[in-house]
Amino acid sequence: MKRIKGALAATALTAVMLTAPAHAQDKGYVGIAMPTQSSARWISDGNSMVEQFQEAGYETDLQYAEDDIPNQLSQIENMITKGVDVLVIASIDGTTLSNALANADAAGIEVIAYDRLIRDSEHVDYYATFDNFQVGVQQAESLVAGLEERFPDASPWNVELFGGSPDDNNAYFFYDGAMSVLQPMIDSGDIVIKSGQMGMDTVGTLRWDGSVAQARMDNLLSANYTDDQVHGVLSPYDGLSIGILSSLKGVGYGSGDMEMPIVTGQDAEVQSVKSILAGEQYSTIFKDTRELARVTVGMVEAVLNDGEPEINDTETYDNGVKVVPSYLLEPVPVTEENWEEVLIDSGYYEAGEFE
Repeated sequence: MKRIKGALAATALTAVMLTAPAHAQDKGYVGIAMPTQSSARWISDGNSMVEQFQEAGYETDLQYAEDDIPNQLSQIENMITKGVDVLVIASIDGTTLSNALANADAAGIEVIAYDRLIRDSEHVDYYATFDNFQVGVQQAESLVAGLEERFPDASPWNVELFGGSPDDNNAYFFYDGAMSVLQPMIDSGDIVIKSGQMGMDTVGTLRWDGSVAQARMDNLLSANYTDDQVHGVLSPYDGLSIGILSSLKGVGYGSGDMEMPIVTGQDAEVQSVKSILAGEQYSTIFKDTRELARVTVGMVEAVLNDGEPEINDTETYDNGVKVVPSYLLEPVPVTEENWEEVLIDSGYYEAGEFE
């Protein structure tokens, strides 16, 4: 009887092994914590990572926290309890994860910060991201190029500044990169910030909320531009740009003799690329999430096999406790001139998505 049961068990096990998906061959178990599904960009990040991790033979647990910090903490703790081998975390607030990461370390779990730096913890092993300072530089350079193109005789140009979410470490790099280009022009008088509102403590937009950006743009226009024209708006993210453009169009910009100001962005989301093609938003910054996923998978492969992940920056990203070894990818500016080459020819989008 025992032999019969044993044979049946062996047959059942063989059947399970034959029907199990390739990613379940116990090469490793990766927990992926993403901030929100309200942005198409984060959906793309999550999908790219799951696809590439599974192709490499890993099991994955992908969770979205919908910009709720306690929810993300709970999801990460749950992944630790379930026994993941590695955590890949795009944090909502990079300062709130210290206890969770200490628990991960106690369980022998490696941690990779994904796109957003996790601060105030020694238990961040690596960081995969884009060159965020360069993102800001490219946004400011495209803003200036647009001002020169659309308003060649209007100097000094009236410009307003928007920053990202103050709880996202990247927002400071975007802003500082942009100001490395714009501050000299402000100092020389070529650009005027009519509202006087500068600095991340003033221009930051909590949770990257487009409705907050729209309300602030409404206030800027009513307080400073009843008799003057705004020529440009530095926006660090497409979701903010949509709100800013709604505010501008609401008071007549883009119609009659009121030229649309130059508005920047980031993430090359479909709605914003359509806006660029419609002559509204001027530019965005493309960050290929497929490449970021590739780098992250490579890091996981290395740490789980006692190897050394590929790193190209060991100086920039100090999280308040340590300098986190990082790999930085290059962002790409996108305008009406090159959008097809960058976004369609690369296979990131299909042309039909913009019809």
